This record gives sequence, C-alpha cells and structure tokens, in this order.
Amino acid sequence: MEIREYLEPIADIFRNFGTPEPIVHWGHPLMMAIVVFVMGSFVGFTGWRRRVVTDEAIAVESASNHRKMAPFMFLFMALGYTGGILSLVMQEQQMFESPHFWTGSAVLSLLATNGFISLTKFGGNQAVLRTTHAYLGSIALCIMFVHAVLGLRLGLAI
Repeated sequence: MEIREYLEPIADIFRNFGTPEPIVHWGHPLMMAIVVFVMGSFVGFTGWRRRVVTDEAIAVESASNHRKMAPFMFLFMALGYTGGILSLVMQEQQMFESPHFWTGSAVLSLLATNGFISLTKFGGNQAVLRTTHAYLGSIALCIMFVHAVLGLRLGLAI
C-alpha cells in the first residue's frame, strides 16, 4: 500500500472543514516561514553566540535561550512537515518527486540527530560532539533557507 493511501483519509477530514483554497495552498508556507526565519535564526544565533562570546553571563544566557527554544523549533518543524505533506495530498500533488520534500526530510533528520546529541549531554561534554552539534545545526539552517526557496517555487507552480 502506498503512503498516499494512508494519508488520503486524513486529508479528506481536512478537506471537509471547508478551508478556503488560499489557506490550504499558502498556510503551510506562511507558518513555516515564521518557524524557519524567526525561530531558526534565533536558535542558530543563540547557539553560536554561546560558543563565541567571551562574556560568561552572555554565554550562559545564550545557552539557556538556545536550550529553551530549540525543542520548540523542532516540534514546530515536525508538525509543519506533517502539515506540508497533508497539504500536498489535499492538493493532489506528488510528494516524493519534490526537492522541497527531500530538503524538509533532510532538515528534520539533521535536527533529530542534533537533538539526540544534546540529549546525551554531548556524550559527557565532549568538545567534538559540541562542535558536531554546532555545524550540523548550521547545515540544517542553511538547508532550511534552500527549503524555503524550493517551497516558494513549488507553491507558485501548483
């Protein structure tokens, strides 16, 4: 059974809400733009700020803000990923053919890996895992921006 067959009944529920087409079409991009550009930038900024500032008080505050916001960003990314897939199904579009789908999958994978690294407390505070975490997060953020461009192109093409 194809994944679309599992998702179609869920998409039908949302179709029956009578949601206006512009919201079905542009709701996911608008909400995810906020997550990517606002939360993603904040999480990336605070994470790197914690690593590079020399003022210990600022470093501690940045680390705290990063730790508080990053899980919510991941949660909203995962929910947005699900919403994006359902939006494609509702609009009768293919998912696996879109580079936007694949960049979204890559971002979630990188963020999940980063979350796991942080949950291990960086393997007992290993410098190499802290550095890996910083660069994986930065790569994920760069892919998020590419993802946004691909999503805009996809939205304009549908």
